[in-house]
Amino acid sequence: MNITHKFLLACIPLAGLAACGGGDTADRLDLANPTARFIHASPLAPNLTLYRGVAAQTDENNAPYKFASNYFDIDMGVSDWLVKTTVGGVTLGTEAIAPSRGNKYTIVALPTSITETGTYLIVDPYNKSITSNNARLRVMNASFNASNIDLYMNAIGVDITVPGVNPTIAATAFKTTGPASGGDSIELSGGTYQVTITPAGTKTVLFRGQLTFGADEDLLILSVPDSALPSTVKALVKVERTVGLREVPTS
Repeated sequence: MNITHKFLLACIPLAGLAACGGGDTADRLDLANPTARFIHASPLAPNLTLYRGVAAQTDENNAPYKFASNYFDIDMGVSDWLVKTTVGGVTLGTEAIAPSRGNKYTIVALPTSITETGTYLIVDPYNKSITSNNARLRVMNASFNASNIDLYMNAIGVDITVPGVNPTIAATAFKTTGPASGGDSIELSGGTYQVTITPAGTKTVLFRGQLTFGADEDLLILSVPDSALPSTVKALVKVERTVGLREVPTS
């Protein structure tokens, strides 16, 4: 949505706009406080704690693998956010956030090798149309043991090898997201989907599962190592306003 349209809509009381979209109208209009969340997606790492500067975050303290907070408000002003081991206080990564109203920030702890964990920052400007009730989707390649990946979201039973069946999100490199950080998530209708992950540009299945979600959901799918062997991955999903990461069931 362009700035002019957002400005005009901002003149309408939020109560009058609530029926147009989900409960995130202020985010869509860039009026809401910026928000952040923390995701622990490294099966190799011990429990972790998120810090803003020197201050440990109360709800993101001693977080185990598959922990994922929901978005929480953050203050304006540039800050360094650090991910440390809860025991020993070893810093695994630092991400600088310069917050903007309506934007959402996700700090992900992910495996960067068979022995190491690092961090990645996802910036979502959340430019969702005020009238849309579609779900939003982004994928992250957190699998150091896989090449660039394609993500397919299809009806159950679709054969992705049929010509013309193309990836929903293509060629996401390791330690990046698709769409890229700083761009908007894609939108999909709610429903039940066959989730398939392949090496980019191929139809070789690395993972296949099934995922059901509703309208206006906000989803992050993460491809993570299923073992240390090359190209063995599984899919985790964070659905905003639900607890933690869950594994996408295989099918």
